[in-house]
Amino acid sequence: MADDITKLIEQLGGADATERAAAAEALARLETSASEAAVPLVRAAADGDEATHDWAVAALEGVGRPPAGSAAELAKLLADSRPDVAYWAATLLGRLGANAASAVPALAAALKATSGTSVQERAAWALGKVGPPASAAKTALTKAAAVKDQPRLARLAAEALKNIDSSSG
Repeated sequence: MADDITKLIEQLGGADATERAAAAEALARLETSASEAAVPLVRAAADGDEATHDWAVAALEGVGRPPAGSAAELAKLLADSRPDVAYWAATLLGRLGANAASAVPALAAALKATSGTSVQERAAWALGKVGPPASAAKTALTKAAAVKDQPRLARLAAEALKNIDSSSG
């Protein structure tokens, strides 16, 4: 199975759009068994080919928790200018929970960025999932919780602050 996933990951990064879409579809059908492909799937979420994009997103929805060692790579992808990439990087970091502690500075930066509300919301959610190790982001979360014209962001930031505080006591 691992060899199959490795081949699908290689195909996902290839030049042929039909092959990329087929690889993303195959990974989507593997669901949590494809967790090793999480980072390449995040990149594929911004693929210009609609079928590849759609299958990559479907795979990301079912892939579950990414490998614990993927936090640093996902943190780098948070700064990607393509909203789909940053959104899914934040989502997977949130799924890592406390194992994403090293990504707290990147999540806080994404929370403060004005690149897209959905990315900011996902960063706030992810910081809450990280829990107490995300306490360094409390200032950014407090500011986000006070944003009146983005009620969902404010709610997610407030929930994250509660999660950080309630778990640390």
